Amino acid sequence: MNANRLPTTIPEYLEHLRRSLAGADPALIQDALYDAEEYLRSELAENPGRSEAEVIAAVASSYGAPEEVADIYRDTEVTVQTALRAPPPKPRASLAGRFFGVAADPRAYASLFYMVLALATGIFYFTWVVAGLSLSAGLAILIIGIPFVILFFGSVRILSLVEGRIVEVMLGERMPRRPLYNARGRSILQRIGDMFTDPRSWSTLLYMLLMLPLGIFYFTVAVAMGSLSLGLLLSPLALLPGADYAVWFWGFDLVEDAAWLLPLVSLVGALLLFVTLHLARAIGRVHGLLAKHLLVKTAQYA
Repeated sequence: MNANRLPTTIPEYLEHLRRSLAGADPALIQDALYDAEEYLRSELAENPGRSEAEVIAAVASSYGAPEEVADIYRDTEVTVQTALRAPPPKPRASLAGRFFGVAADPRAYASLFYMVLALATGIFYFTWVVAGLSLSAGLAILIIGIPFVILFFGSVRILSLVEGRIVEVMLGERMPRRPLYNARGRSILQRIGDMFTDPRSWSTLLYMLLMLPLGIFYFTVAVAMGSLSLGLLLSPLALLPGADYAVWFWGFDLVEDAAWLLPLVSLVGALLLFVTLHLARAIGRVHGLLAKHLLVKTAQYA
């Protein structure tokens, strides 16, 4: 298609916009396509006597040609991400600086909180998917089976947007802020068929099923390592008068048998706390990539 020719139909405009955003974040492309379609179809509805080509030509000066819209989205994305994301800590040259510098990274604490929260969301997602699939299979022979299945898959798409917002806020991975773009020129039956044949619908179900074992693992790691590191870090408090606190190590009560080791134990706890933050940040990055891969239809925007 000639890049200088203004598209004459909405699908052509959206395809041109998609091509102009090639290489951008898939979540950004999904949002841009959804916004553009909403705007163009609202303009078309307000001008029933005009063709799609006339409406597109009329709004080109205000909304912009596909290339201009793509440039605006790229520039806006940089501005928004700069404003939303906390500035990363200054890079440190020394190994010790990089190790202890994690304490100044807000993303490490957000990832640690996500690991704790993941147990609750994982239980909910798993229960929702298992119950929905079970009821869908059980109601398939009844007349209400098809509407129920459609509603269930629609609810899964809504939940994927909610999870995407959680992942973006806590883990820093760019996720869609708009529903998945679908061609609206297709019939209702065709769009329902698209919902079931869309690989992203099934990958979203897979993600929600995986969230239960992942949530259990994340919660266990966060609570176990956090509790252990804080317990070791605060072990010298056992020496305070009236403190009823025992620190056991290989069958020995350090408070009674080797109180001089407690400062060393506290140091180990402090180091373990930094290790926990590093591990939480690494898990957050990996999980963000997993969510991006399963919840965003990357193949459509390749």
